Amino acid sequence: MYIEIHLLQSFAPSNLNRDDTGSPKDCQFGGARRARISSQCLKRAIRTHPAFERAIQVPLGQRTRRLVKLVRERLEKAEKPKEQAERIAAAFVTEYASKLDPRTTGEDKETQTAVLIYISESELQDITQALLAEWDNLVAKDEKGLASEIVRIARPITRAHQDVTGAPDIALFGRMLAEKPELGLDAACQVAHALSTHPVTVEMDFYTAVDDLLERDEPGAGMMGVTGYDSACYYRYARIDWNQLVKNLKDDAELARKAVDGFLQASLYAVPSGKQNSHAAFNPPSLALAVVRQDGMAWNLANAFEQPVRPGREGGYVAPSLRALDAYWGALCAAYGQESLQTVAALRCDLGETELVHLAGSLAANETAWRQAVLNALPNGG
Repeated sequence: MYIEIHLLQSFAPSNLNRDDTGSPKDCQFGGARRARISSQCLKRAIRTHPAFERAIQVPLGQRTRRLVKLVRERLEKAEKPKEQAERIAAAFVTEYASKLDPRTTGEDKETQTAVLIYISESELQDITQALLAEWDNLVAKDEKGLASEIVRIARPITRAHQDVTGAPDIALFGRMLAEKPELGLDAACQVAHALSTHPVTVEMDFYTAVDDLLERDEPGAGMMGVTGYDSACYYRYARIDWNQLVKNLKDDAELARKAVDGFLQASLYAVPSGKQNSHAAFNPPSLALAVVRQDGMAWNLANAFEQPVRPGREGGYVAPSLRALDAYWGALCAAYGQESLQTVAALRCDLGETELVHLAGSLAANETAWRQAVLNALPNGG
């Protein structure tokens, strides 16, 4: 079973996701330059949005290079000396997850791993409890003996968290550790890069800032610069493998349903934070289409916009984008059939002047009904 989410979202002038030059990301699609928001940017916005955590009702995973600090602080809360806690935490993390970055080791430095580690609260609890249970033995060992004991302690924890997690965000987006492939987890969710439905040209904004203590007759600005921005109607797509999600969450179907509900909410609410203090582009989606299918081929609807849409007679890209998506959906249904489609629910939030021919019968009354239509299609209902 799969849940697919399609969004049309028009953002006001903004720079939500920057490239290495500070300009909005873009790409070539259908022979035209398109605005782009990367999938990793969208995933972070979704998993860190309060709506997602409220829905899942369990702690989020943490992606960090400061795993040694996390473990050390928990050992310190158990009233263990900081120096001993640091030594044992560093030894465990090196064996369990990743070698340490040599640039961060040594006196008066914050020890960090060489790579980012995505770790769940339940995993941290198991690590802390195992180290505390062996504390006196570990403290008494020299470096060679400590390394040997850590290998013994880490092995059952690795087995317990192999191919499963207690954090729904890790279950959705997976994790990969090149040094410890046994701790890798296949993602249950695939997220596409958001693409504008039409050609976009990056514009440049020349700005100045005034020095408040500048003398009245003193010329010049306190600083000046140039920054890029654009404005576009984006198509967004994501797909959740329900069976993989349940498997990743230790067969906890109830938690998996909460994860789907949280993902649906956060997909609607979450907006990337890039340069928002300068642009405040908090624009909700104009259309949200959710599809639950039993099996079969995934339908990414980006090719509805492979030929860039043109502004309508009154201007604007939302209306022609709605028409293009609706027409392409109808074409796919006609060509490939609808036998695998269990539920199709559309949430519309525009001026309603564009007629939807193929999706008209699937419109939900509001966001709650839209989400409930998806949840009711999952095993054991909503």
